[in-house]
Amino acid sequence: MGYSQIDLHIGEGIATLTLNRPEKMNAFTGTMMNEIIDAMDRTDADDRVRAVIFTGAGERAFCAGADLTPEDGRAVFSDSTPVEDLSDPRVRDGGGLLTLRLFQSKKPLISACNGAAVGVGVTMQLPMDIRLASDNARYGFVFARRGIVPEACSSWFLPKIVGINQALEWCMTGRIFGAEEALKGGLVRSVHAPGELIDLARGLAREIADNTSAVSVAMTRAMLWRIPSGDHPMTAHKVDSRAIYRLSKGADAKEGVQSFLEKRPPAFPLQVSSDMPDFYPWWGEEPPFA
Repeated sequence: MGYSQIDLHIGEGIATLTLNRPEKMNAFTGTMMNEIIDAMDRTDADDRVRAVIFTGAGERAFCAGADLTPEDGRAVFSDSTPVEDLSDPRVRDGGGLLTLRLFQSKKPLISACNGAAVGVGVTMQLPMDIRLASDNARYGFVFARRGIVPEACSSWFLPKIVGINQALEWCMTGRIFGAEEALKGGLVRSVHAPGELIDLARGLAREIADNTSAVSVAMTRAMLWRIPSGDHPMTAHKVDSRAIYRLSKGADAKEGVQSFLEKRPPAFPLQVSSDMPDFYPWWGEEPPFA
């Protein structure tokens, strides 16, 4: 699939996905959503890819939110056809379709937020595992100021990341805030000069790619995102036990121990495309939308 609104570059084990509408401050469209989802399918299927970095084209924005101007003759929110059944696919939030796909990624996702990130521009970053910001980044959960509510599953993600009190303040005020407030509130890991941002993101991706088992990382990502929603640590114990038992008998565990004893970099042989445990994803099929 050729892309018109994103750019995907894969090299040296790292994929870099750039939102590529700089003339529109990388505003989000249905086309962009479909292209990112397709890119996620490609990176999940490509065993060369060990991590995915997201950033925006240009110097002004990561993503300035949903594009409300017409695309292919139709604006994002222009469909006024009455919908009586709220399980109708037309009701589904495009940002949510995207964040659900990011949530299911087998590869770690790193956000390098290089400017404005408002509305879906910030909520799409919530399912990413490590979030970095340039010092000119600006964030805004502006939904209440537009007469709507948080989207893209952010009512699930945001409190898990920053806590309920901070999530409520940012969403109820709808204010725009800077990188330092995002750092203080726990939304981002660290703040950097714009010229350093991508190199630092690549350094984190390189640390993952050079030192870890792809299967272990995929399992760990799913466990840490999924298990905290359980109501008892027994949920974690059941998954931990099965995963440790299965992976400890595999080739990656043997290589991990051997490379440690031999004081050399590991060369893990297992691949996420073919060697995930048969209970991954242990949560089964997603429930139907309703």
